[in-house]
Amino acid sequence: MKAKRVTIQDIAEKSGYSKTAVSFAFNSPDRISKDAVEKILQTAKDLDYIPDPMARNFSLGRHMSIGFLLPQIFQESLQNPYTLSVIRAIGNICQSHGYMLTLVPPLHASVTEALKNATVDGIITMGLRIDKSIREVLRQRNLPIVSIDGLEDDEIPAVSIDDRAAGKLQLEKVLEKGHRRIAIITLAGSAFSDSSSDSIANRRLSGYRDALSEYNLSLDSITAVESEATYSDGVKRTHEILSESSPTCIVTMSDVVALGVIDEIRKKGLNPGQDISVMGFDGLEKEGFPCHGLSTIYQSAEEKGKKSAELLFSMIENPGYSPSPVKIGFEYIEGTTLSSEKEKL
Repeated sequence: MKAKRVTIQDIAEKSGYSKTAVSFAFNSPDRISKDAVEKILQTAKDLDYIPDPMARNFSLGRHMSIGFLLPQIFQESLQNPYTLSVIRAIGNICQSHGYMLTLVPPLHASVTEALKNATVDGIITMGLRIDKSIREVLRQRNLPIVSIDGLEDDEIPAVSIDDRAAGKLQLEKVLEKGHRRIAIITLAGSAFSDSSSDSIANRRLSGYRDALSEYNLSLDSITAVESEATYSDGVKRTHEILSESSPTCIVTMSDVVALGVIDEIRKKGLNPGQDISVMGFDGLEKEGFPCHGLSTIYQSAEEKGKKSAELLFSMIENPGYSPSPVKIGFEYIEGTTLSSEKEKL
């Protein structure tokens, strides 16, 4: 027979205090005497009382959970070590505040439906363009939100790097090595944003154009294909590229894609960095993930996750507070996968 759940009423009857006093002992102990709190809590312990988290959160007016809106479906998002590093950093801040972290995938492929149903006190997005329908849901629910890799917005604070400048630096390093037969694997619009001009991919492409213009080159002369930010897509796109062209360097917008590129190059019997150079973007090696000496642009996943969570909690704890956007730094990491093309000529 199922045991009867101990309730606040049981504690009140056993301790001799009112239900209101019992509720205060758990949620607002400063509103009753210290002796009353101690007696009520001891009674609860004697009765093996386990608070109902839903009821407690209702009394507090909070869910005690932060939502991280995944940039892709579960399977794809959690295959990317960079995303996992961001999630880990957010989770550490949540833990320090006594909050849970809830992963929120698009519900039935709809971001707005996911936001309508998420039982959270605030949302952190990653690379998502906050369109009109999403803004309306956030307004109706009065949910604070912080965007990682989003645009600077008067209403929504963002934590990001200067993607245009980072893209320019990335391609400059390739061009400085003498490479001209270059293939680029960009982020797919559906993976981190829509296909609008303010997507991460297009910001970095603008940086590529800036770098190319300094060498009197244009993006039109370069092979470019889209890819989801996954290892498997890196393998597939590299197979397609090498079947149709012979680049001396493959540039990616994600290290996890670059790892797929490296393995596919090896399957062809070629040596990454010697026969074909590879350039990544993220700096996973500095996050503790082995990357075969990948040359890359480093942007700290830990700092992005930490800063975004700190901004969100400042908004939750101070309703009406509008923090300024945060820009973090980036740097080029020299590895062994980018060699000089001039040396081969």
